[in-house]
Amino acid sequence: MAYNPPWRPNFELAALSSWLGVGLLAACLHGHWALHQRPFQLLAVLAILMGLRWLPAALRHSQRRARLGGQPLNFLDPERLRAYGQRRPADLWLGWGFDWNAEHAQLALDLIRVGPERIVPAHPELGAHWLHGLAPREAPVWLPVAHSAGHLLIVGTTGAGKTRLLELLVAQAVQRGEAVVILDPKGDQELQASARRACVRCGEPQRFVSFHPAFPDRSHRIDPLYSFNRATEIASRIAAIMPSVSGNDPFKSFSQMALSHVIGGLLAAGERPNLVNLRRYLEGGVEALVVRVLTRFFDAQTPGWEGRAARYIGKAQDTMAKARGLVRFYQEIRTQHPSTVIDGLVSLFEHDKVHFSKMVASLLPVLNMLTAGALGPLLSPDSDDPDDPRPITAMARIVERAQVAYIGLDALSDGMVGAAIGSILIADLAAVAGDRYNYSVQHRPVNVFVDEAAEIVNDPLIQLLNKGRGAGLRLTIATQTFADFAARTGSAAKARQVLGNLNTLIALRVLDSETQEYVTASLPKARLKTLTRTQGTSTQRNPLQHSGNVGEQLKEEVSDLFQPALLGMLPNLHYIARLAGGRIVKGRLPILREPVGVDAAQARRRQGRAPEGAQADEQAR
Repeated sequence: MAYNPPWRPNFELAALSSWLGVGLLAACLHGHWALHQRPFQLLAVLAILMGLRWLPAALRHSQRRARLGGQPLNFLDPERLRAYGQRRPADLWLGWGFDWNAEHAQLALDLIRVGPERIVPAHPELGAHWLHGLAPREAPVWLPVAHSAGHLLIVGTTGAGKTRLLELLVAQAVQRGEAVVILDPKGDQELQASARRACVRCGEPQRFVSFHPAFPDRSHRIDPLYSFNRATEIASRIAAIMPSVSGNDPFKSFSQMALSHVIGGLLAAGERPNLVNLRRYLEGGVEALVVRVLTRFFDAQTPGWEGRAARYIGKAQDTMAKARGLVRFYQEIRTQHPSTVIDGLVSLFEHDKVHFSKMVASLLPVLNMLTAGALGPLLSPDSDDPDDPRPITAMARIVERAQVAYIGLDALSDGMVGAAIGSILIADLAAVAGDRYNYSVQHRPVNVFVDEAAEIVNDPLIQLLNKGRGAGLRLTIATQTFADFAARTGSAAKARQVLGNLNTLIALRVLDSETQEYVTASLPKARLKTLTRTQGTSTQRNPLQHSGNVGEQLKEEVSDLFQPALLGMLPNLHYIARLAGGRIVKGRLPILREPVGVDAAQARRRQGRAPEGAQADEQAR
């Protein structure tokens, strides 16, 4: 089993220098030799030839060390990215890199044993920048777009480059003309601006849709209850974001039932359900809704009912009394005109108020969070309000029109509200996926990007990961550690459900040891060589019996293809990836940036000092 230590001293260079020195010395001295000069000439030629024999090996060894200096940070012009996409429209471009195999694992292991600082200068800001120099060359990294239907997981600590990678993926999805939904709990303005610029570059600025609770005046209004086929769908969607202490939570079940009855009543009354009216009827009582529904029902089923119901209604002065009278009249004619919707609404109306308030105690805070203050008009838009010019959209419209929606959740300011918004929008997207799965034959791709996914992970998100592929959804999930999923879901098993549905993994710098172990354990193993040196002596009274031994043992052992500790040493924008199909890649990412002239014009516009000509140029761009 041959083994040549790669990071040993450059013996070939020493041999080359020695032979060339001998040749040079012979060439210089032959003129000073009084006798025959031919031996010196032959010696000079022979020495040079022997030196040149060592030249290729010396160059390879020197170049291998020189490559360890790392690669400079690259900035990519969007036009160049567009050219990449036009050249290979069926592939995703993931920067530059090379296939990582057992040879590179062996080189990394040997270099760690020697000490990288002894060969390449340490750079604390770059980390293990020498990793990318273990291959003789790099090439563009391509992933077939079809493989992204198996969903993609991005993991990396703060500042490692997750946002830059998302910008790259979003820009390519926009160029392909596909629908894009970005859920960003942090509300990263750079990611939002990058998505908007991608639409402008494609000549379709109208495709961009933005939502952010911190900027209600500049946000689109979005209806998370827009898409449904049955009343129970909306009830399940809202119940999915309620906190639950167990899998069979009676409070959650009761709340879902109450929601179903109110939603059925609203539909029977000809009113579209939204979060505001659901909160109003569950918090303030359903008597007004009962009156509206029963009045409409009697008008349709029992013409001239007012005379027959007069003895029940009497001289009712308030809504509660009128509702009681109408309910009694309904119970009289129920056998002739039964209605399950009205039966459910009546049971809710007659339920004990104290018990009802206790059973929906976990539902009302959720509805309150989603309707308080400026969020009410944002998430429960009224299309008939002439005083609100903000455009209205919904997940179904975004998907149908192939729009690019950036949804900031402002989780840093209000984590609970941000998580609730994200969860109900994910539930709405799951409903859209269900519609596409049931009723659509051809599914236009929908790209869903979720940054800091642990903030909004819920059952609908797991359903999207499980079944979204059949509806044409491609999910990209970004997180810092895998423990975030377990902490959020309250179950390691559910966290495994999330991770088990992500076929492609891109790991940037990771500091959490458990996450490091998970990433490297998902990679194949490699057989790596280990050289062990031994030395021993034996001393006896008789000097003639003194003995010693020196030995070397070469062993081959099964080890990780990529050492877990190396994940914590990756420089910014460097990654190790397990692509769908089993390919392992070590890569690096560029920073997507606009041309200098565009950046300057945008800066002037933000400062309000751009001249008219510059503003016109910027709008044209």
